[in-house]
Amino acid sequence: MRKVELRVKEKDKYNVIKEVVDHNGNKERAALKLGITERQVNRLIIKYKERGKEGFVHGNRGRKPATTLDKSLSEDIILLYKTKYQDWNYCHFKEFLEKNECIKVSYKFIYNTLTKAGILSPKARKRTKKEFIKQKLLKEKKINLTMTDEKIDAIVNHEMNLEDSHPRGEKPKYFGEVIEQDGSIHLWFGDKKTCLHLAIDEATSTIVGAWFDYQETLNGYYHVLYQILTDYGIPYKFLTDNRTVFNYMSLNPDKRTSDKDVLTQYGYACKQLGIDLETTSVSQAKGLIERTNGTFQGRLVNELKLNGITTIEEANKYLTEVFVPEFNKRFAMDYHKFKSVFEVSPTEEVINYTLAVLTPRKIDNGNSIKYNNKYYQPYLDNQIKCFMPKTECLVIRAYNGDLLVTIDEKVYELKELERNKKVSLEFDTENTLVVKEKKKHIPPITHPWKIEYFKKQLRKAHTQHVYT
Repeated sequence: MRKVELRVKEKDKYNVIKEVVDHNGNKERAALKLGITERQVNRLIIKYKERGKEGFVHGNRGRKPATTLDKSLSEDIILLYKTKYQDWNYCHFKEFLEKNECIKVSYKFIYNTLTKAGILSPKARKRTKKEFIKQKLLKEKKINLTMTDEKIDAIVNHEMNLEDSHPRGEKPKYFGEVIEQDGSIHLWFGDKKTCLHLAIDEATSTIVGAWFDYQETLNGYYHVLYQILTDYGIPYKFLTDNRTVFNYMSLNPDKRTSDKDVLTQYGYACKQLGIDLETTSVSQAKGLIERTNGTFQGRLVNELKLNGITTIEEANKYLTEVFVPEFNKRFAMDYHKFKSVFEVSPTEEVINYTLAVLTPRKIDNGNSIKYNNKYYQPYLDNQIKCFMPKTECLVIRAYNGDLLVTIDEKVYELKELERNKKVSLEFDTENTLVVKEKKKHIPPITHPWKIEYFKKQLRKAHTQHVYT
């Protein structure tokens, strides 16, 4: 006969019912004692008579719950994480298990499965890392329970990053009131580091612009600004760090080169659009963009690797078309529920020439302007224009790449001077096709392109760090 072991509550029921049956006890009293009805007492009496002690064992004992997952599923999850999704944080891993692998499990199940397998999330907190390492060392008998916290810290601190705590501030009220910007240099894809230029709205945590470039450059921030202007409009304020892209000051103004002067063009463009540009050297003052950079490094790197993206063109396409929309859908608040202070976006032509790089130059003895190691000559209505040597001018490289020049407050088209002629009048046949260049649109001269006004604004920006 099989030995039957009862748990405490089951044993209490058994003893009460046994007393009622063996000694003809009071059923009403037994019901009150067990907290059940007399009808249930009668059922228990029938069980006792038919099955004895075994009848009081719970029916689900030894049976797995209906929600219990197969052990092989845990093994699959561990294998996927170690091979395909290595170094992903658990939350991001859970999303892609459901999206790509058709495995729908809870976050707790993933956490317990991977933790038991000795795998800790790369986004785990300091306290969790410390406890995890402590338990691992205890298991390996490398430390004992009598060790003090100081000694344990001495063992594990080298694996943790120390961060200072700063008080949390209130977010702006309106959408577009403050836009934080920053660049993050990281090994995003391939084997070469690149820079992610990012802009996020403080009020709604919406990513309003993102772009990859090889370095933290004016070109990268211009692409971000272009996205903001075309998708949302003109914001009220930008909050950035003290990068030379936004703020540059030489001790000796006479030694400032034209290349370095270009670094203030972003602030100059902001002035033309009426955007307030504020810089800060305290990273905690723009903690939202700093935290977002960390989130992007934890998620975007893995997704780019998963999709086999190795070029900057593919990365920018995936970033703007796939990742940012999904990121905003998951993490950002619906900006339509907030009052917007974005102003109406300017026309495409205005944006094109506002996001321009302005560089002072002088005309040489050959009536040419040297720019980016190439020689250019000014044209008006497809006719070359000649000027005195050392005439000051302002080269304008528009956002779309068009090159113009202002001389004496008049705008001219710049055409590259080729080293050799494209067509020879002596040796090429008459049937040689000569493609006529399409006449470029030359916008009318306006104040942003007047060279004296431009130099005045540069001097003001260098000395006062002000673009208004």
